[in-house]
Order: sequence, then C-alpha cells, then structure tokens
Amino acid sequence: MKENKNSFHAVDPDGDGYVTWNEYKVKFLASKGFDEIEIADKIKKNEELKLDEDTQEVLESLKDRWFQADNPPADQQLDEEEFLSFLHPEHSKGMLRYMVKEIVRDLDQDSDWKLTLSEFISLPVGTVENQQGQDIDDDWVKERKKEFEDVIDSNHDGIVTMNELEEYMDPMNEHNALNEAKQMIAVADENQNHRLELEEILRYSEYFTGSKLMDYARNVHEEF
Repeated sequence: MKENKNSFHAVDPDGDGYVTWNEYKVKFLASKGFDEIEIADKIKKNEELKLDEDTQEVLESLKDRWFQADNPPADQQLDEEEFLSFLHPEHSKGMLRYMVKEIVRDLDQDSDWKLTLSEFISLPVGTVENQQGQDIDDDWVKERKKEFEDVIDSNHDGIVTMNELEEYMDPMNEHNALNEAKQMIAVADENQNHRLELEEILRYSEYFTGSKLMDYARNVHEEF
C-alpha cells in the first residue's frame, strides 16, 4: 500500500489530491525515456507528440482504463482511491470486468465473447517469451490446456465464459488460492506423492511465478 501511495504522489505534482490524465501521461512517457520537461511543455501547448506505434497503442489502452477508473460523477481526474483502481484493476469489480472484457476481446476469434481451448492457447504473438517467429512450445501448450480444463473452465463444458474468467482472475475469490495450489501440485509433483519437494519447486520455479494468462493481462494493462 505504501508503494501505491508513493506512486500516486509521484504523479500528483501540485499536491491537490487529484491526478489528471495529462499529469499521468507526462510521468508515464518520462518512465519510457522521453524528456519529461519537453513532453510536459508540448502537452501544455497542445502540440503533437511524436511517439512510436507501440507506445501510442499502450497509451490508448491506458487511457481507456483511466476513464473506466473515473467513478461517477466523472470529473476527468482521479483521486487516490480511483488511481489505485487504475493501477490494480483486479481489485476493483468494475475494473476487473473491464480487464476480462479486454482479454476476451483479444483472444476471441469468432466474436462470441467466449473462449474455446484453441483460442485460449493461441495468445497473440509476443505475449509469451521467445514465441515470436516460432511455434508455441509444446510444454507451454500443455500447461495452458491444463489451466483451461482443470481450473478456469469450472463447469468443464469446453467453453470459458467471461464470468468464469472473471472468477478465475478475481484475487478476492476464496477458491483461488486452493485451486492455484492444486494446479501447482498437479504440474510439479513428478513423483506423485501429493506434496512438493524442494527439487520440484526449483525445477518449476518459472511456472510458479504465475500463469501465462496473468502475464498477458499484465502486459496488456501496463502499470506505471
């Protein structure tokens, strides 16, 4: 929580208790290597910012999320509570639904707002380390298939709905910790003794850092 408060104060230069989109945009672009003074001056003068395509796409996504976090009555600026919802949408029901919608929109190939197994294991190029320019690794596919069938698809009908995905991604869901523990043991328990040995934990340490879907969510919704 202290880190989040520091993040808020870092983008609230005048200390008025609110952060405007332009104030955040200046700090975000500065964190990406742009000259903060120059960017602030151009924004103040409404001059065009020369940004690369990737940075522009991230900014547009962040701006959408920004306005989602601006609780009614919308005033085009965020207070500290709204800013924390912007940074951590998974802890806000409204923002969590928005994040789930964004993920489904990116993965859903037939526009039915549901995910099949084939759609789920076909994350966009670049969202998995070293995936670009080569086929998805077989082990990665096996892990995602197991995650889809055993954890996210709660009624096991072969389809993941937005509600199922939201339940899976909700950190406040009381079943999540147990499901995650079961999943980790199922993947890493090589000797099938129903507990994890140190060697097994070390061998699967990369897997334990989080699911690839959650990694994708963090990539799509980049935090400052």
